[in-house]
Amino acid sequence: MISLAGRDILHSWGKFVLTGIGLGLLIGVTLTMAGVYRGMVDDARALLDNSGADLWVVQQDTQGPYAESSSLRDDVVRSVLGLPGVARAANVTYLTMQVREGLGADVGGGGREVRAMIVGFEPGQPGEPGYLLAGRHITRSHYEAVVDVRTGFALGQRLRIRRHDYTVVGLTQRMVSSGGDPMVFIPLKDAQEAQFLKDNDAILNDRARTAANPALNRPGVPGLLEAIQASQAANHNVNTVLVQVQPGVPAEQVAEPIRRWKHLEAYTRVQMEDILVAKLIATSAKQIGMFLVILAIVSAAIVAFIIYTMTLGKIREIAVLKLIGTRNRTIAGMILQQALGLGLIGFVVGKVSATVWAPIFPKYVLLESGDAVRGLIAVMVICALASTLAIRAALAVDPAAAIGG
Repeated sequence: MISLAGRDILHSWGKFVLTGIGLGLLIGVTLTMAGVYRGMVDDARALLDNSGADLWVVQQDTQGPYAESSSLRDDVVRSVLGLPGVARAANVTYLTMQVREGLGADVGGGGREVRAMIVGFEPGQPGEPGYLLAGRHITRSHYEAVVDVRTGFALGQRLRIRRHDYTVVGLTQRMVSSGGDPMVFIPLKDAQEAQFLKDNDAILNDRARTAANPALNRPGVPGLLEAIQASQAANHNVNTVLVQVQPGVPAEQVAEPIRRWKHLEAYTRVQMEDILVAKLIATSAKQIGMFLVILAIVSAAIVAFIIYTMTLGKIREIAVLKLIGTRNRTIAGMILQQALGLGLIGFVVGKVSATVWAPIFPKYVLLESGDAVRGLIAVMVICALASTLAIRAALAVDPAAAIGG
Protein backbone atom coordinates (compact mmCIF):
# COMPACT_ATOMS: atom_id res chain seq x y z
CA MET A 1 0.00 0.00 0.00
CA ILE A 2 2.81 2.41 0.87
CA SER A 3 4.56 1.52 -2.39
CA LEU A 4 1.44 2.24 -4.42
CA ALA A 5 0.93 5.65 -2.81
CA GLY A 6 4.62 6.53 -3.12
CA ARG A 7 4.82 5.51 -6.76
CA ASP A 8 1.73 7.50 -7.61
CA ILE A 9 3.10 10.59 -5.85
CA LEU A 10 6.42 10.27 -7.71
CA HIS A 11 4.52 10.00 -10.99
CA SER A 12 3.01 13.50 -10.51
CA TRP A 13 5.36 14.90 -7.89
CA GLY A 14 5.47 18.42 -9.38
CA LYS A 15 1.74 18.98 -9.02
CA PHE A 16 1.80 17.34 -5.60
CA VAL A 17 4.61 19.54 -4.23
CA LEU A 18 3.21 22.77 -5.68
CA THR A 19 -0.18 21.97 -4.20
CA GLY A 20 1.48 21.26 -0.85
CA ILE A 21 3.26 24.64 -0.96
CA GLY A 22 0.03 26.48 -1.76
CA LEU A 23 -1.77 24.66 1.01
CA GLY A 24 1.18 25.39 3.30
CA LEU A 25 0.93 29.12 2.76
CA LEU A 26 -2.75 28.92 3.69
CA ILE A 27 -1.87 26.96 6.81
CA GLY A 28 0.82 29.54 7.59
CA VAL A 29 -1.82 32.27 7.53
CA THR A 30 -3.97 30.16 9.86
CA LEU A 31 -1.13 29.69 12.34
CA THR A 32 -0.38 33.41 12.15
CA MET A 33 -3.99 34.30 12.95
CA ALA A 34 -3.84 32.05 16.02
CA GLY A 35 -0.51 33.67 16.94
CA VAL A 36 -2.04 37.16 16.65
CA TYR A 37 -4.70 36.20 19.19
CA ARG A 38 -2.08 34.73 21.51
CA GLY A 39 -0.07 37.92 21.07
CA MET A 40 -3.06 40.09 22.01
CA VAL A 41 -3.56 38.12 25.22
CA ASP A 42 0.15 38.30 25.99
CA ASP A 43 0.15 42.07 25.36
CA ALA A 44 -2.72 42.49 27.83
CA ARG A 45 -0.92 40.48 30.49
CA ALA A 46 2.36 42.30 29.81
CA LEU A 47 0.54 45.60 30.34
CA LEU A 48 -0.62 44.47 33.77
CA ASP A 49 2.78 43.04 34.68
CA ASN A 50 4.58 46.21 33.65
CA SER A 51 2.33 48.39 35.80
CA GLY A 52 3.62 46.64 38.93
CA ALA A 53 0.21 47.07 40.58
CA ASP A 54 -1.95 44.77 42.70
CA LEU A 55 -4.95 47.11 42.54
CA TRP A 56 -6.22 49.64 40.00
CA VAL A 57 -8.30 52.42 41.56
CA VAL A 58 -10.43 54.20 38.94
CA GLN A 59 -13.48 56.38 38.57
CA GLN A 60 -16.68 54.90 39.99
CA ASP A 61 -18.87 52.88 37.58
CA THR A 62 -16.12 52.61 34.96
CA GLN A 63 -13.85 49.78 33.81
CA GLY A 64 -10.84 52.03 33.32
CA PRO A 65 -8.16 52.90 32.81
CA TYR A 66 -7.51 50.62 29.80
CA ALA A 67 -10.96 49.56 28.63
CA GLU A 68 -12.82 52.79 29.44
CA SER A 69 -12.11 56.43 30.19
CA SER A 70 -11.44 57.20 33.86
CA SER A 71 -10.75 60.52 35.57
CA LEU A 72 -9.77 61.03 39.21
CA ARG A 73 -8.49 63.96 41.22
CA ASP A 74 -4.79 63.52 41.95
CA ASP A 75 -5.30 64.01 45.70
CA VAL A 76 -7.17 60.68 45.89
CA VAL A 77 -3.81 58.93 46.25
CA ARG A 78 -3.33 60.40 49.73
CA SER A 79 -6.51 58.86 51.06
CA VAL A 80 -5.63 55.51 49.46
CA LEU A 81 -2.18 55.53 51.07
CA GLY A 82 -3.82 55.83 54.49
CA LEU A 83 -5.75 52.57 54.14
CA PRO A 84 -4.57 49.46 56.04
CA GLY A 85 -2.63 46.99 53.93
CA VAL A 86 -1.42 49.53 51.33
CA ALA A 87 2.34 49.50 50.78
CA ARG A 88 2.62 52.01 47.93
CA ALA A 89 0.26 53.99 45.71
CA ALA A 90 0.89 56.37 42.85
CA ASN A 91 -0.99 58.46 40.30
CA VAL A 92 -0.69 57.39 36.65
CA THR A 93 -2.15 58.68 33.40
CA TYR A 94 -2.61 56.79 30.12
CA LEU A 95 -3.19 58.43 26.76
CA THR A 96 -3.01 56.80 23.32
CA MET A 97 -2.05 59.24 20.58
CA GLN A 98 0.25 59.90 17.63
CA VAL A 99 3.81 60.74 18.68
CA ARG A 100 5.94 62.59 16.17
CA GLU A 101 9.61 63.31 15.78
CA GLY A 102 10.37 66.58 17.50
CA LEU A 103 13.22 68.76 16.25
CA GLY A 104 11.25 71.84 17.19
CA ALA A 105 8.82 71.55 14.28
CA ASP A 106 5.41 73.10 14.59
CA VAL A 107 2.38 70.92 15.29
CA GLY A 108 1.42 70.68 11.67
CA GLY A 109 4.94 69.93 10.46
CA GLY A 110 6.39 66.80 9.01
CA GLY A 111 8.29 63.99 10.67
CA ARG A 112 7.71 60.31 11.27
CA GLU A 113 4.67 59.51 13.41
CA VAL A 114 4.15 56.52 15.71
CA ARG A 115 0.97 55.39 17.44
CA ALA A 116 1.90 55.05 21.11
CA MET A 117 0.46 54.97 24.61
CA ILE A 118 1.74 57.89 26.69
CA VAL A 119 2.23 56.92 30.34
CA GLY A 120 2.61 59.63 32.95
CA PHE A 121 4.20 58.32 36.15
CA GLU A 122 6.07 59.36 39.25
CA PRO A 123 9.72 58.15 39.35
CA GLY A 124 10.30 55.28 41.75
CA GLN A 125 6.58 54.53 42.05
CA PRO A 126 4.26 51.92 40.48
CA GLY A 127 3.88 52.57 36.78
CA GLU A 128 7.58 53.15 36.15
CA PRO A 129 9.19 50.91 33.48
CA GLY A 130 10.62 47.89 35.25
CA TYR A 131 13.88 47.63 33.33
CA LEU A 132 15.88 49.38 30.62
CA LEU A 133 17.77 48.02 27.64
CA ALA A 134 19.84 51.18 27.33
CA GLY A 135 20.10 54.67 28.76
CA ARG A 136 18.76 55.73 32.14
CA HIS A 137 15.53 56.38 33.98
CA ILE A 138 13.89 59.81 34.00
CA THR A 139 15.55 62.11 36.53
CA ARG A 140 14.13 65.52 35.59
CA SER A 141 10.62 66.72 36.25
CA HIS A 142 10.00 67.79 32.66
CA TYR A 143 10.71 66.92 29.01
CA GLU A 144 12.45 63.56 29.32
CA ALA A 145 11.08 60.26 28.03
CA VAL A 146 11.72 56.52 28.20
CA VAL A 147 10.36 54.69 25.14
CA ASP A 148 9.77 51.13 24.02
CA VAL A 149 12.13 50.04 21.24
CA ARG A 150 9.15 49.36 18.94
CA THR A 151 8.59 53.10 18.64
CA GLY A 152 11.75 53.25 16.55
CA PHE A 153 13.14 56.19 18.51
CA ALA A 154 16.79 56.16 19.62
CA LEU A 155 18.63 57.53 22.63
CA GLY A 156 19.06 61.28 22.40
CA GLN A 157 16.37 61.66 19.78
CA ARG A 158 13.65 64.23 20.32
CA LEU A 159 9.95 63.50 20.02
CA ARG A 160 6.95 65.80 20.21
CA ILE A 161 3.91 65.26 22.44
CA ARG A 162 1.32 68.00 22.07
CA ARG A 163 3.16 71.33 22.37
CA HIS A 164 6.47 70.15 23.85
CA ASP A 165 9.53 68.24 22.72
CA TYR A 166 10.96 65.42 24.84
CA THR A 167 14.44 63.90 24.79
CA VAL A 168 14.68 60.10 24.82
CA VAL A 169 16.91 59.15 27.74
CA GLY A 170 16.09 55.44 28.05
CA LEU A 171 14.94 52.45 26.01
CA THR A 172 12.81 49.59 27.28
CA GLN A 173 11.15 46.52 25.71
CA ARG A 174 7.77 44.71 25.75
CA MET A 175 6.13 47.75 27.32
CA VAL A 176 2.94 47.83 25.26
CA SER A 177 -0.73 48.65 25.56
CA SER A 178 -3.44 46.01 25.32
CA GLY A 179 -3.70 46.89 21.63
CA GLY A 180 0.02 46.36 21.07
CA ASP A 181 0.95 50.04 20.85
CA PRO A 182 4.43 50.75 22.28
CA MET A 183 4.62 52.89 25.41
CA VAL A 184 6.27 56.26 25.92
CA PHE A 185 6.93 57.14 29.57
CA ILE A 186 7.07 60.80 30.60
CA PRO A 187 6.82 62.66 33.94
CA LEU A 188 3.34 62.77 35.46
CA LYS A 189 2.97 66.57 35.33
CA ASP A 190 3.82 66.61 31.63
CA ALA A 191 1.35 63.80 30.94
CA GLN A 192 -1.39 65.60 32.86
CA GLU A 193 -0.83 68.67 30.75
CA ALA A 194 -0.84 66.65 27.53
CA GLN A 195 -4.06 64.84 28.38
CA PHE A 196 -6.18 67.23 30.42
CA LEU A 197 -4.92 70.78 29.97
CA LYS A 198 -6.81 72.87 27.45
CA ASP A 199 -5.05 74.84 24.76
CA ASN A 200 -4.58 78.60 25.13
CA ASP A 201 -7.54 79.55 22.92
CA ALA A 202 -9.90 77.28 24.85
CA ILE A 203 -8.72 78.75 28.18
CA LEU A 204 -9.26 82.30 26.92
CA ASN A 205 -12.75 81.42 25.69
CA ASP A 206 -13.65 79.81 29.04
CA ARG A 207 -12.37 82.84 30.91
CA ALA A 208 -14.46 85.13 28.70
CA ARG A 209 -17.58 83.06 29.38
CA THR A 210 -16.87 83.06 33.10
CA ALA A 211 -16.28 86.83 33.21
CA ALA A 212 -19.54 87.41 31.34
CA ASN A 213 -21.52 85.48 33.99
CA PRO A 214 -23.26 88.08 36.22
CA ALA A 215 -23.52 85.65 39.12
CA LEU A 216 -19.73 85.58 39.45
CA ASN A 217 -19.23 89.34 39.52
CA ARG A 218 -21.24 90.10 42.62
CA PRO A 219 -19.60 92.49 45.08
CA GLY A 220 -20.35 90.18 47.99
CA VAL A 221 -18.17 87.36 46.61
CA PRO A 222 -14.65 88.83 46.31
CA GLY A 223 -12.02 86.78 44.54
CA LEU A 224 -14.49 84.15 43.27
CA LEU A 225 -13.98 85.05 39.61
CA GLU A 226 -10.20 84.94 39.91
CA ALA A 227 -10.31 81.58 41.70
CA ILE A 228 -12.46 80.02 39.00
CA GLN A 229 -10.24 81.36 36.24
CA ALA A 230 -7.16 80.01 37.99
CA SER A 231 -8.76 76.57 38.35
CA GLN A 232 -9.54 76.53 34.63
CA ALA A 233 -5.83 76.85 33.85
CA ALA A 234 -4.79 74.25 36.43
CA ASN A 235 -4.89 70.51 36.07
CA HIS A 236 -5.27 68.00 38.87
CA ASN A 237 -6.67 64.90 37.15
CA VAL A 238 -5.24 61.41 36.61
CA ASN A 239 -6.64 58.21 35.09
CA THR A 240 -5.89 55.75 37.86
CA VAL A 241 -4.12 55.14 41.13
CA LEU A 242 -1.88 52.07 41.04
CA VAL A 243 -1.71 50.34 44.41
CA GLN A 244 0.75 47.79 45.75
CA VAL A 245 -0.46 45.93 48.84
CA GLN A 246 1.70 44.73 51.68
CA PRO A 247 3.01 41.13 51.53
CA GLY A 248 0.47 38.62 52.76
CA VAL A 249 -2.48 41.01 52.46
CA PRO A 250 -5.16 39.92 49.94
CA ALA A 251 -5.78 42.58 47.31
CA GLU A 252 -9.55 42.19 47.66
CA GLN A 253 -9.27 43.04 51.35
CA VAL A 254 -7.86 46.45 50.41
CA ALA A 255 -10.21 46.93 47.46
CA GLU A 256 -13.44 46.44 49.40
CA PRO A 257 -13.20 49.56 51.63
CA ILE A 258 -12.14 51.65 48.63
CA ARG A 259 -15.37 50.72 46.85
CA ARG A 260 -17.50 51.19 49.97
CA TRP A 261 -16.10 54.36 51.52
CA LYS A 262 -14.17 56.19 48.81
CA HIS A 263 -16.91 55.99 46.17
CA LEU A 264 -14.39 54.69 43.68
CA GLU A 265 -13.91 51.47 41.76
CA ALA A 266 -11.01 49.13 42.57
CA TYR A 267 -9.99 46.13 40.47
CA THR A 268 -7.66 43.32 41.46
CA ARG A 269 -5.23 41.71 39.02
CA VAL A 270 -7.65 38.87 38.25
CA GLN A 271 -10.53 41.29 37.64
CA MET A 272 -8.45 43.58 35.45
CA GLU A 273 -7.19 40.65 33.38
CA ASP A 274 -10.78 39.53 32.88
CA ILE A 275 -11.68 43.02 31.64
CA LEU A 276 -8.80 43.11 29.18
CA VAL A 277 -8.97 39.53 27.87
CA ALA A 278 -12.63 38.58 28.18
CA LYS A 279 -14.12 41.98 27.29
CA LEU A 280 -11.69 44.34 25.60
CA ILE A 281 -10.39 41.85 23.01
CA ALA A 282 -13.49 39.63 22.93
CA THR A 283 -14.68 40.99 19.56
CA SER A 284 -11.23 40.55 18.02
CA ALA A 285 -11.13 36.98 19.35
CA LYS A 286 -14.48 36.22 17.69
CA GLN A 287 -13.27 37.70 14.41
CA ILE A 288 -10.09 35.63 14.50
CA GLY A 289 -12.14 32.54 15.36
CA MET A 290 -14.36 33.11 12.31
CA PHE A 291 -11.31 33.52 10.08
CA LEU A 292 -9.87 30.25 11.41
CA VAL A 293 -13.12 28.42 10.62
CA ILE A 294 -13.22 29.90 7.11
CA LEU A 295 -9.57 29.01 6.48
CA ALA A 296 -10.19 25.44 7.70
CA ILE A 297 -13.12 25.08 5.29
CA VAL A 298 -11.08 26.49 2.40
CA SER A 299 -8.17 24.16 3.22
CA ALA A 300 -10.50 21.15 3.27
CA ALA A 301 -12.00 22.17 -0.06
CA ILE A 302 -8.55 22.53 -1.65
CA VAL A 303 -7.37 19.13 -0.44
CA ALA A 304 -10.63 17.46 -1.48
CA PHE A 305 -10.48 19.00 -4.96
CA ILE A 306 -6.84 18.11 -5.55
CA ILE A 307 -7.12 14.51 -4.32
CA TYR A 308 -10.39 14.01 -6.24
CA THR A 309 -8.80 15.38 -9.43
CA MET A 310 -5.77 13.12 -9.01
CA THR A 311 -8.06 10.13 -8.45
CA LEU A 312 -10.13 10.86 -11.58
CA GLY A 313 -6.89 11.08 -13.55
CA LYS A 314 -6.04 7.47 -12.77
CA ILE A 315 -9.40 5.73 -13.14
CA ARG A 316 -7.95 3.12 -15.52
CA GLU A 317 -5.09 2.32 -13.11
CA ILE A 318 -7.56 1.84 -10.26
CA ALA A 319 -9.68 -0.42 -12.47
CA VAL A 320 -6.58 -2.53 -13.25
CA LEU A 321 -5.84 -2.84 -9.52
CA LYS A 322 -9.38 -4.06 -8.94
CA LEU A 323 -9.16 -6.44 -11.86
CA ILE A 324 -6.07 -8.16 -10.44
CA GLY A 325 -7.78 -8.55 -7.07
CA THR A 326 -6.54 -5.57 -5.07
CA ARG A 327 -8.81 -5.02 -2.09
CA ASN A 328 -10.84 -1.86 -1.67
CA ARG A 329 -9.09 -1.29 1.65
CA THR A 330 -5.74 -1.08 -0.12
CA ILE A 331 -7.02 1.39 -2.70
CA ALA A 332 -8.67 3.55 -0.02
CA GLY A 333 -5.46 3.46 2.04
CA MET A 334 -3.44 4.63 -0.96
CA ILE A 335 -5.67 7.68 -1.46
CA LEU A 336 -5.74 8.43 2.27
CA GLN A 337 -1.95 8.35 2.42
CA GLN A 338 -1.74 10.78 -0.45
CA ALA A 339 -4.09 13.18 1.32
CA LEU A 340 -2.15 12.89 4.59
CA GLY A 341 1.14 13.37 2.74
CA LEU A 342 -0.24 16.51 1.13
CA GLY A 343 -1.35 17.78 4.54
CA LEU A 344 2.05 17.02 6.10
CA ILE A 345 3.90 18.90 3.37
CA GLY A 346 1.48 21.79 3.75
CA PHE A 347 1.90 21.92 7.52
CA VAL A 348 5.70 21.95 7.32
CA VAL A 349 5.63 24.75 4.75
CA GLY A 350 3.04 26.64 6.80
CA LYS A 351 4.97 26.34 10.06
CA VAL A 352 8.20 27.51 8.43
CA SER A 353 6.39 30.39 6.71
CA ALA A 354 4.68 31.56 9.89
CA THR A 355 7.98 31.42 11.79
CA VAL A 356 9.72 33.47 9.10
CA TRP A 357 7.20 36.28 8.73
CA ALA A 358 6.03 36.48 12.38
CA PRO A 359 8.89 38.82 13.50
CA ILE A 360 8.10 41.35 10.77
CA PHE A 361 4.32 41.19 11.25
CA PRO A 362 2.81 44.54 12.34
CA LYS A 363 1.13 42.93 15.35
CA TYR A 364 2.93 40.85 17.94
CA VAL A 365 2.60 37.20 16.91
CA LEU A 366 3.12 34.58 19.61
CA LEU A 367 3.56 31.12 18.09
CA GLU A 368 3.08 28.51 20.79
CA SER A 369 4.17 24.89 20.38
CA GLY A 370 0.81 23.72 21.71
CA ASP A 371 -0.98 25.56 18.90
CA ALA A 372 1.39 23.95 16.38
CA VAL A 373 0.57 20.46 17.69
CA ARG A 374 -3.15 21.17 17.63
CA GLY A 375 -2.76 22.64 14.13
CA LEU A 376 -1.00 19.50 12.90
CA ILE A 377 -3.75 17.28 14.28
CA ALA A 378 -6.42 19.50 12.73
CA VAL A 379 -4.67 19.43 9.34
CA MET A 380 -4.43 15.63 9.39
CA VAL A 381 -8.09 15.27 10.35
CA ILE A 382 -9.17 17.75 7.65
CA CYS A 383 -7.11 15.93 5.00
CA ALA A 384 -8.51 12.57 6.06
CA LEU A 385 -12.06 13.85 5.82
CA ALA A 386 -11.35 15.58 2.53
CA SER A 387 -10.10 12.32 1.01
CA THR A 388 -13.46 10.55 1.51
CA LEU A 389 -14.90 12.04 -1.69
CA ALA A 390 -12.00 10.69 -3.76
CA ILE A 391 -12.16 7.32 -1.97
CA ARG A 392 -15.85 6.95 -2.78
CA ALA A 393 -15.14 7.75 -6.44
CA ALA A 394 -12.31 5.18 -6.54
CA LEU A 395 -14.35 2.44 -4.92
CA ALA A 396 -17.15 3.02 -7.42
CA VAL A 397 -14.84 2.29 -10.40
CA ASP A 398 -15.89 -0.77 -12.43
CA PRO A 399 -13.01 -3.26 -12.99
CA ALA A 400 -14.28 -3.69 -16.56
CA ALA A 401 -13.05 -0.15 -17.26
CA ALA A 402 -9.53 -1.60 -17.41
CA ILE A 403 -10.49 -3.61 -20.51
CA GLY A 404 -12.74 -1.14 -22.24
CA GLY A 405 -11.43 1.62 -24.51
